[in-house]
Amino acid sequence: MRLATIKSSAGEEAAIITAGGALPLSSLNRRTGSVWPTDLFGLIESGQLPALTNRYRDGGADPLAACTADLLPLAEVQFGPLYRRPRKIWGIGLNYREHAGDLHAQAPTSSPASFMKPDTAIIGSGETIEIPRMSDRTTAEAELGVIIGRRCREVSAAEAAAVIAGFTTIIDMTAEDILQQNPRYLTQSKSFDTFFSFGPLFLTPDEIPDLLELEVATVSNGRIHRQNRVANMTFPPLELVAYHSRIMTLLPGDIISTGTPGAVVIADGDVVECRIAGFPPLVNPVVDLKLQRPRS
Repeated sequence: MRLATIKSSAGEEAAIITAGGALPLSSLNRRTGSVWPTDLFGLIESGQLPALTNRYRDGGADPLAACTADLLPLAEVQFGPLYRRPRKIWGIGLNYREHAGDLHAQAPTSSPASFMKPDTAIIGSGETIEIPRMSDRTTAEAELGVIIGRRCREVSAAEAAAVIAGFTTIIDMTAEDILQQNPRYLTQSKSFDTFFSFGPLFLTPDEIPDLLELEVATVSNGRIHRQNRVANMTFPPLELVAYHSRIMTLLPGDIISTGTPGAVVIADGDVVECRIAGFPPLVNPVVDLKLQRPRS
């Protein structure tokens, strides 16, 4: 199933994305008498996502036929971030060996180089990335996002697939010059507002035939800066889920951003993208706050 969070006059709500358009879950409930949660985080947290996926996958298009009048043309839909208040956001550094070489750093081999980000960093597709006044060198990094579907602790890599709700596209930002001052500044360099773009689409695992064959590309101003296959990660997604479940309990809606094939330096006026086959591009313009008038 393909889902998103869309913006409307009523706020933000979850929608099923089909070839014919976006179907808000509120419209589905009204037309069919169902009571699905109408926000994506609530749908995942409630544990009802598998039932929704199975119902409409197994039933084909027929269960949605009564809702065709409520489909919103995709060209007219404004997407938000998938949700705004996850309990945890894990980021993974240097997970592609080639990216470690870009930074003249040694790729971790014994365990992932992980860090956490605040939910105040979250923005959605089309929203503006802000280069902070404290930074003169900020980078953007396209990544595959893994979303946890149920509470878990100490799962194995073999068991991890069963606790994953789905996948999405992410652009993660770093104030690289702050990080280079001292590696202990990692949290600061990653935590500025707008430093985590998230969405626009959420795909359940059945939509992805081979996770390891996905190609992730960091794109700047329409040109591919760097791309690589998930198979070339040092720690693939299932291993990342298993590893972090040994550190702390993972909860529905928790996000693991699995690392980038390459970070690109961004500047005022740039447009950056995360492109992954099977997903629409995640696209964000860039503004440098140092070039803006100070707030009065």
